[in-house]
Amino acid sequence: MPKMLAFIDGSIYSDSVIDHVIWAAAGDEFSVSLFNVIEGVFNADTPSNFSGNLGAEAKNKLLIELSELDQKRAKLAQKKARLVLDLAKEKLVEGGIASVDTHLRNGDFVNTVTEFQDNSDIIVIGKRGEAANFAKMHLGSNLERLIRSTNRPVLVAARAFKPINKMLVAFDGGRSSYGAIEYIASNKLYSNLQCHIVVAGKTSSRGHKQATHAENLLKKAGMNYEVFFERGEPEKVISHHVENHGIDLLVMGAYGHSRIRNLMIGSTTTQMIRSCLVPVLLFR
Repeated sequence: MPKMLAFIDGSIYSDSVIDHVIWAAAGDEFSVSLFNVIEGVFNADTPSNFSGNLGAEAKNKLLIELSELDQKRAKLAQKKARLVLDLAKEKLVEGGIASVDTHLRNGDFVNTVTEFQDNSDIIVIGKRGEAANFAKMHLGSNLERLIRSTNRPVLVAARAFKPINKMLVAFDGGRSSYGAIEYIASNKLYSNLQCHIVVAGKTSSRGHKQATHAENLLKKAGMNYEVFFERGEPEKVISHHVENHGIDLLVMGAYGHSRIRNLMIGSTTTQMIRSCLVPVLLFR
């Protein structure tokens, strides 16, 4: 039985993650492992530390009270996280997923992914988490870390789930984009979707030269597809195509270069996740 890992934290994206899990599991009888990872209790109202201005007895009393307060916050965070998991499990079962197990974890998010990913087929996560700033161009702090640390497909949920009928596969002829083509060609969930293969750049690019191989895989799978060769920067070409053609799902390779290079010239992956308002299925 194929297995899916899904990560929620009680943010506005959590409901969307669950809806995307139900959609992604429709093509097969998936088992789902649902995670809520607590990396630390954040509270912006934590009192400033004025203990240096106090006498020894008052200072000790304050430190004890602060310690007790921290313990209460931690317990409340655990209760909230458990409730979020239980409610999400109920929704998954109502959505037709019979096998759901829940995990409440304390520690590093990426370490949790690394520990459990080997037995999984796909990972689902929201674009932003509970602590993220909801500015339009801000991404969740764990998202890039997750994508860079796993070799599993990662489905990044949009803020709200919408029916998925049309997908765009960004093809550049690289290994990860081939992986994307092979994945959708072998997964019956995608067989009923209208597929746009978009190759951006000059006619001499690797994507142009290798596009025929991608077409052959889709033909063999009997998929309904069209190929679009468009000139321009990939992030602009893809964003415009998503918007102008009513695309519901973007499929693409992820982070093909080092972090240092991405800092210098930017990352198409990050730009696409930021700018596109549709879910993104990523492959490494």
